[in-house]
Amino acid sequence: MQKMNISAEIAVYESPAELSSADAQLLQQAKDAAETAYAPYSNFKVGAALLLENGTVVPGSNQENAAFPVTMCAERNAIFAASAQYPNMPIAKIAITIVSQKGNINKPVPPCGSCRQAIYEYEIRHKQDIELILQGDSGQVYIVDTMKDLLPLLFDSSYL
Repeated sequence: MQKMNISAEIAVYESPAELSSADAQLLQQAKDAAETAYAPYSNFKVGAALLLENGTVVPGSNQENAAFPVTMCAERNAIFAASAQYPNMPIAKIAITIVSQKGNINKPVPPCGSCRQAIYEYEIRHKQDIELILQGDSGQVYIVDTMKDLLPLLFDSSYL
């Protein structure tokens, strides 16, 4: 038997004040998007803001349903909207943040597994990495260079 070590490098900022003004603004746009979430069951509002290569920002927020499997996460909501409106435009960055009604979550909240796979699919589609900017209600901000750092054992078309 062998063991394999998988690691990732993530930049950690103490607050959005340490980010570039463009990244801080994108994170604020994600926070604004979270306010539009429909989350009556979890009270956990997630917002995403995609920055496309052409400078367009596409927001998304989670939309819950009493039948939880049909709930749509903010990240996929934004990605699918961007893909429908700008099908050939690569995604440069995505900021993801939350507004929790249950108390302040002061650590970055990463995308769920389904969203990780969807974001990776767009890295494949456009043949470029997508930078992720992650924050909770407040506190530290993580910047991740590519989805491959959050999803190291990736499922892709080579398995099909």
